[in-house]
Amino acid sequence: MSIKLLLLVFSALILFTRPKVIVDHHSSSRISPFPSKSYPIPPFPSLTAQSPVAESSFPRVPALFVFGDSSVDCGTNNFLGTLARADRLPYGRDFDTHQPTGRFSNGRIPVDFLANRLGLPFVPSYLGQSGAVKGMFQGVNYASAGAGIILSSGSELGQRVSFAMQVEQFVDTFQQMILSIGEEASDRLVSNSVFYISIGVNDYIHFYIRNISSVQSLYSPWLFNQFLASNMKQELKTLYNVKVRRMVVMGLPPIGCAPYYLWKYRSKNGECAEDVNNMIMESNFVMRYTVDQLNRELPGASVIYCDVFQSAMDILKNHQLYGFNETTEACCGLGRYKGWLPCISPEMACSDASGHLWWDQFHPTDAVNAILADNVWNGRHVDMCYPTNLEAMLHA
Repeated sequence: MSIKLLLLVFSALILFTRPKVIVDHHSSSRISPFPSKSYPIPPFPSLTAQSPVAESSFPRVPALFVFGDSSVDCGTNNFLGTLARADRLPYGRDFDTHQPTGRFSNGRIPVDFLANRLGLPFVPSYLGQSGAVKGMFQGVNYASAGAGIILSSGSELGQRVSFAMQVEQFVDTFQQMILSIGEEASDRLVSNSVFYISIGVNDYIHFYIRNISSVQSLYSPWLFNQFLASNMKQELKTLYNVKVRRMVVMGLPPIGCAPYYLWKYRSKNGECAEDVNNMIMESNFVMRYTVDQLNRELPGASVIYCDVFQSAMDILKNHQLYGFNETTEACCGLGRYKGWLPCISPEMACSDASGHLWWDQFHPTDAVNAILADNVWNGRHVDMCYPTNLEAMLHA
């Protein structure tokens, strides 16, 4: 590697760790209660690059609330001191504004496409809010890159908001809503809204596979999966206890096929790391069973599980039918498969990401995100959600 490139890498790392001020979220404003027989649609604040106008003017649900990791982070980590940042080009170059927003993609993430399906604006980041509760009535995104179900997952990257902390942030949001519009209207808003949860992969990438605290000697993959599912179940019950009823739980993707693991395990011809994928498939099996349990145990709840692994492997297997010609090499990065160094400068990126499955070491391109969102919505390409898809859940 040249001296110039080394300087570029280290300069970017220094910039990525620069912390920003976190805004205060504990002020609220009073508005009139919502009508009793229609979805509440209060005036939305002026739209930014992170929240363009929705395609439909009539929302199917009051709001979309998002929890998770970098797969759905829309800017949370822009406000944190962390290496996991996507606030500089080439991230966002194919987004609606052609500017980085904190999304770990060249363009949109799955919840952006789903927001349009639901007739809602793109959901803004919780940490990006001004503090007024009226800006949260159509949804909030609490997701944080590097976060996991386990509190310490991703700690080597710097600050992040764990899943439990994200749930606490929502409980705080819900309490602000009650103070602003009353308990009945808040209950109605939350119980009719969609809650999208995409988390767990960092518990493997940054914890189990790295064998932090010798976890592999204490937990077999099977026991570790059960541990994650048990913790997930408790957090979803916490959401249920604050009137959440419609939940979409996303399974884990085939990270053994990600460019980073192709590079790390020295894949010769792009073969996926089967040991990694086997753990992920087992985790998805346990999580699907956990969702079945929740549907039996929680009266009035509608929880669906979406098997991202199944959908992603279909794209890999039939990539030409989907219009992809590059299935192993990331569009942006360095090293074999572009999996050695992360995407930290525009010079590292390919000129056209549309034919790539992978944008960087771990994240898919927005073209893949669009397919995944279609499958969550109505199983357009692969029937990957159980017991039903999102559209059918809303019509039930």
